[in-house]
Amino acid sequence: MSDTLDPAQKVTSTGTAHEIGYPNGHLNHLNEEEQEAFQNFKTLVQERGLYKPGPPPSHDDQTLIRFLRARRWVVEDAYKQFSDTEAWRNANNLDTLYDTIDVDAYEETRKLYPQWTGRRDKRGIPLYLFEIRHLDSKTVSTYEKSAANTFTSHAQTDGATSPKLLRLFALYENLTRFAQPLCTNLPDRPHHEVPITLSTNIVDVSGVGIKQFWNLKAHMQAASQLATAHYPETLDRIFIIGAPMFFSTVWGWIKRWFDPITVSKIFILGAHEVKSTMESFVDVRNIPRQYGGELEFNWGGVPNLDPVVHETVRWENGHASFPKGPMIWRPLGDDGETLECVAIGTVGPDHKPRLERVCTMPRLYKPQPKKEEEEEETEKPAVTTGVETADAPAVSTNSDAPSGTVVDGVQGLSINGGAENNEPVDLLEKKAQDDAQTVQKTSVA
Repeated sequence: MSDTLDPAQKVTSTGTAHEIGYPNGHLNHLNEEEQEAFQNFKTLVQERGLYKPGPPPSHDDQTLIRFLRARRWVVEDAYKQFSDTEAWRNANNLDTLYDTIDVDAYEETRKLYPQWTGRRDKRGIPLYLFEIRHLDSKTVSTYEKSAANTFTSHAQTDGATSPKLLRLFALYENLTRFAQPLCTNLPDRPHHEVPITLSTNIVDVSGVGIKQFWNLKAHMQAASQLATAHYPETLDRIFIIGAPMFFSTVWGWIKRWFDPITVSKIFILGAHEVKSTMESFVDVRNIPRQYGGELEFNWGGVPNLDPVVHETVRWENGHASFPKGPMIWRPLGDDGETLECVAIGTVGPDHKPRLERVCTMPRLYKPQPKKEEEEEETEKPAVTTGVETADAPAVSTNSDAPSGTVVDGVQGLSINGGAENNEPVDLLEKKAQDDAQTVQKTSVA
């Protein structure tokens, strides 16, 4: 394999990364122009019915900022992408999809996409690994048939997005609702004032022939383009390792699947560059052994959790690690000082909700207090349907209203007179039971 592929010269991260990179452009690190764009964007999406300031707000600030970063701080462009995403989420009931996805279906999907190693880079951002060689045409074909013909979740969809891709987006929901909130609230990271909204990815293409790349082209292209459209700025550095001689041809396809900002974060590493480059961004103890590090992590297995996770969380209900399947973090108690992790999804032939507390942890990241004028805005009464769920307060009868409430990467608990804050599982169970009564149990179509 050549160590000097032409594409590698074009796709290294910017040389000024340490001067103008992270955390600049993120919450609490905006310059004057970015802050002005952010305020204008919040005003615009509120005026057009896509954002409610709360409390709790329909969307946390860091989510809104992701759309602005993706569209280079052009407010109208960010609004277009945000509006399209909200319409897509509502059409496919993304909150219900994640809350009620079959755990076996979730795990089947997880084996075809990047997997969290249980570790983080030096900035505290979760580190994922994707070994492409496991995705041969037979594996993908079997998965597609399974996704099309078996129960996935209680979510009703518009049918425009394929079942296999909807399952994929449950994995993105796991990134934004489980992995990122966990990493945000671990104590040993720099920039505690910045919530984690990114992921770092190792993509291992070793042992993959050009025929396999070609057969995977449609599978990977659709996933990449939809993720870029609806989960903008959740990808940060991407290290491509093991690139064969013909990879310049493959790179010609791949770079068209991502926006230019994402492309600028991709490193194509020659064999002699892997260890030194990885160690620049990831502590050696968190780098998988096959790339020169010390981490034991097997593709398809459970995350090998950083010791600081075990030191920080308090395991409950017999758990000593995170179980398979989807999970969320939620505030616990009236003071908002504690988070709990709840295993969600459905299990068994009857698709029964799991709904079990896995652990609790201190809530280290807290949003800054609102400005006085924003607090006054939240006092205005809202027109609601009177229907409240574990995901969101009663929402406007306008079909364009946001479909869920996620604040600071953590789903809200106290819902306008709903169950007590110390009963989150009851809230989730009620939601799942309501869904089961009103939505026919069919596969996502």
